[in-house]
Amino acid sequence: MNNNKKLKMKEVGNEYMEQYNDLLRYVFQVTDQELDSIDWEEKEIIRAKFPTFQRAEVIGWFDGDTLVSQVAVYPMKIRIFNKTYNMGGLTGVGTYPEYSNQGLMHKLLETALKKMKENGQYISYLYPYSIPYYRRKGWEIVSNKITYEISDYQLPKNHQVSGNVKRVKYDSEELKETYEKFAMHTNGAILRDDLAWNEYWLWDPDDMMAAIYYNKNGEPDGYVIYWISEEIFHIKDMIFNNEEARTGLWNFISAHFSMIDKVEGNTYTDEKLSFLLEDSSIKETISPYFMARIVDFVGFMKEYRFKKVIMKIELGNLCLQIQCLKKIKEHFVLI
Repeated sequence: MNNNKKLKMKEVGNEYMEQYNDLLRYVFQVTDQELDSIDWEEKEIIRAKFPTFQRAEVIGWFDGDTLVSQVAVYPMKIRIFNKTYNMGGLTGVGTYPEYSNQGLMHKLLETALKKMKENGQYISYLYPYSIPYYRRKGWEIVSNKITYEISDYQLPKNHQVSGNVKRVKYDSEELKETYEKFAMHTNGAILRDDLAWNEYWLWDPDDMMAAIYYNKNGEPDGYVIYWISEEIFHIKDMIFNNEEARTGLWNFISAHFSMIDKVEGNTYTDEKLSFLLEDSSIKETISPYFMARIVDFVGFMKEYRFKKVIMKIELGNLCLQIQCLKKIKEHFVLI
């Protein structure tokens, strides 16, 4: 039965934070048992998510005073070919099942995209729960994730490097500075502010650790974020700016040889991990990761750093030159 007539779409204010959290927990099946496993309580989640909720633009459908469908756009920045763009991070997407198949989410996404365009967010990222659904809405896969497993006897041998590795607190400013340096030259990387870092750590265990590789000049060139449990070295994240930093970090990981049976971690398909290992017969699983779409084509093209050449496309009576983008009509179909 279609009950659209009694539903109202509006911004979700702070007073609905608890309902926002309840809807997320329902659609993503976050149980009390799972919260207990990481020593979280319901009120702690609400407190931890509140600063992010305040920064985000949240819109939803209401049945009376009950929030039944929602989407949030978090303002972020990303790097594309050495230029910083505003990005709308789509998150908090969910609808209670009894309100599904009424076009509620379609309308929310349409509204969210319009707001992104108004805010100068030319690009949008999301982590999909359904790739076919978001493909129909204009998003496409831009990053794959490799989950790997390396046995202790497959770990790389120690190789001499000019720098050294130091363990640091996982929430140290040095770690953030290392990531910032990496992100500034990495295509598609998200620039993390304090709230983005808070989200990054939100569901991690308290015994998370980190180590930074410093080059011979004492400058940070990479890090590994990890934890060790049940004789497994778990890598949450590892970044490096050059081959020496990569080698130095693997020297550090391999130094745990006597403590562990294997290493498990995640990386991305532009890193040829197995190729760089002496024993390449490791276990790897590839899965889609992030999706993205251009929200405002005209705005994006105006900011994009083209090479200094004139690009000309002729299709019948249509002629498009990069130098004349301002003449393109400032309208296009969002969905």
